[in-house]
Amino acid sequence: MNADVVTPDLSRVLRRLKLGRLLDTLPERLTLARQQQPAYQDFLLLVLSDEVARRDSAAVVLRAAQAQLDPAMTIEQWDATAKVGYDRALWNELVSMRFVADHRHVAVVGPVGVGKTFLAHALGWIACRHGYTVLVLGADKLLKRLKHARLDHTYEQELRKLLAVDVLILDDFGLDSLDPVESRDTYEILIERHRAGSIIVTSNRGPDEWLATFADPLRAQSAIDRFINNAYDFVVDGESYRKRQKPTLDSTSASDQKEAPRRTRQRRRH
Repeated sequence: MNADVVTPDLSRVLRRLKLGRLLDTLPERLTLARQQQPAYQDFLLLVLSDEVARRDSAAVVLRAAQAQLDPAMTIEQWDATAKVGYDRALWNELVSMRFVADHRHVAVVGPVGVGKTFLAHALGWIACRHGYTVLVLGADKLLKRLKHARLDHTYEQELRKLLAVDVLILDDFGLDSLDPVESRDTYEILIERHRAGSIIVTSNRGPDEWLATFADPLRAQSAIDRFINNAYDFVVDGESYRKRQKPTLDSTSASDQKEAPRRTRQRRRH
């Protein structure tokens, strides 16, 4: 019998141990073992490492889906040729995820369209790969969610969800003025997560301009002061990054579209 064939008994045992996905790569590993004849323990380590890698990858995908991260906004998909400027040394520090381990925050600030949301999502993906839990919400959506939670008496439950994750990403913060309820909710989030978890905020306004958006200046000053003194200021500037994401027709598609009316006219003549 071919030594590389996985027997039914082996398949059954692997599935019983919830290791059935090893069967996807096991024939190749058996062939490799026959050729290279590694020590038994090295072969076992290799096979089990395949399973660990698969489970780690699946866990990252699951955490990213639960976080509502955009799959098109990973660091690998960032266009490095974009005419966008930021502090590269600070970016390398943020990518290390030490700020999450230290429960520090990040304010990603810059004009419209320079890729602030993209970079925040990219940091979220890296956090998921490091095993951290993440949640992404637009600031406006978050505040509406908390308002609705007050009405159906689930406010405490919703607040706990926001405080439970390792990294909370608030997108487009400070666009509009906050009413008294929104100001209090924002205060609660910033205060409760201070030194207890990380926040990544994207905004067109710097933290020093956020005070004017709050309805309660005293609470605002307290919350913003805590955030500022525990946050990295990551300033992004340059040309609009969104132009690079604009869909375009490739030359083949454009040629096909030009030919389509011509073929239609020819069919009508016949």
